[in-house]
Amino acid sequence: MNTFKIGGVHPAENKLSAGSPIREANLPKQAVFSMFQHIGAPAKPVVKKGDIVKVGTLLGEPGGFVSAPVYSSVSGKVSKVDVALDASDTRRMAVYVDVEGDEWEDTIDRSATLVRMDDRKDLDGKTIIEKIKQAGIVGMGGATFPCHVKLCPPPGSKAECVIINAVECEPYLTADHRLMLEHADEILVGVQLLMRAAGVDKGYIGIENNKPDAIALMKEKTASMANIQVVPLKVKYPQGGEKQLIDAVIGRQVPAPPALPISVGAVVQNVGTAYAVYQAVMKNKPLIDRVITVTGKSVQNPSNLLARLGTPFQQLIEECGGLPEDTGKIIGGGPMMGKALISLEVPMTKGSSGLLVMTEKEARRVKPDPCIRCAKCVNACPMGLEPYLLSVASGQHQWDVAEENDIVSCIECGSCAFTCPSHRPLLDLIRLGKTTVMGIIRGRAAANSQSKK
Repeated sequence: MNTFKIGGVHPAENKLSAGSPIREANLPKQAVFSMFQHIGAPAKPVVKKGDIVKVGTLLGEPGGFVSAPVYSSVSGKVSKVDVALDASDTRRMAVYVDVEGDEWEDTIDRSATLVRMDDRKDLDGKTIIEKIKQAGIVGMGGATFPCHVKLCPPPGSKAECVIINAVECEPYLTADHRLMLEHADEILVGVQLLMRAAGVDKGYIGIENNKPDAIALMKEKTASMANIQVVPLKVKYPQGGEKQLIDAVIGRQVPAPPALPISVGAVVQNVGTAYAVYQAVMKNKPLIDRVITVTGKSVQNPSNLLARLGTPFQQLIEECGGLPEDTGKIIGGGPMMGKALISLEVPMTKGSSGLLVMTEKEARRVKPDPCIRCAKCVNACPMGLEPYLLSVASGQHQWDVAEENDIVSCIECGSCAFTCPSHRPLLDLIRLGKTTVMGIIRGRAAANSQSKK
């Protein structure tokens, strides 16, 4: 069974909600739509206070090529256009909508009828990419990279295959697992659309073998599709990282930045993205909702909710039994790569894959001890880096050392901190260093560009 070759760890899976079917969350009383729900330039608001909107009404237009539009997931009246706190503890421009009913734009096909590729033989790659772009589809695995950008490779690059990330290696999260079990047919049409858009005739779906029911179902559904292969993978974190998944599925290693997956002929998309692509292209439905896992060992009813974007996290937790008394921390995402929230009024966005309620005991950090030079962090790093060195360089503001040792290649998976017996805050320091070094690199590039004028 396949897996990636370098590093990796095995945290407890804790898939508490794996057996919970997807259920639709209630509408919020007020929805808040951040204009910064994707990597790249933020969207620009196109509505104003007092405007009446429906489900599917455009709220924000793209701010550049690497950007994505934002649509309303509710109907009602725009109460204000102002800043709002997001999951990164940053205030971003947002549109507030007071919810009134649930009226949808007439252009959206809300029927459950499956639209297959044979039903839309008129669709070419260019048309598919444009529909994906207009619908505001981004990477649903958490990175939120605009989907249409990945499908438009730079000059000199050519895609050879599409790899669907159905790994969901982050502990606790089960949204992608449930999506495969309940919407396999739509996902496979989405995979075919992505393949046609990328101009390739080979597709792979990578699934870890802790989801045997999903593997069996997807294999059954693809039995007559010679160009799509389901690839069972060993359970190892972070199998869902783009570079690790490419290594596991097709045995190719993506070089260090600025190289991208397309450099080795691969286009990687999350399984949730494939489902959203189906809805966008075949149903004319923009990205207005997604499945999110709300879970935790003390949560009364760990669930997978189909929730509208803009819904406050507080409401989603209430729908799963409320906040437990022994809550110590709430994580946006999973325990390895997620980030602690400072408020539950933060609205759900396109990249919201999970809400993890940790107990006080789980959330309490152990006091760090001195590094014992065991090199476990080096063995665990899936990028072949030296986390102990990068953390020291970051902590001492030795940015040149951090850059020389390839800190920008870090995927922030947290494997180093997880495996450290001295409980060093390796990831925290490396994140600081990576952000700083990337800023230095951009500044240097801008200065060089300016000097050539």
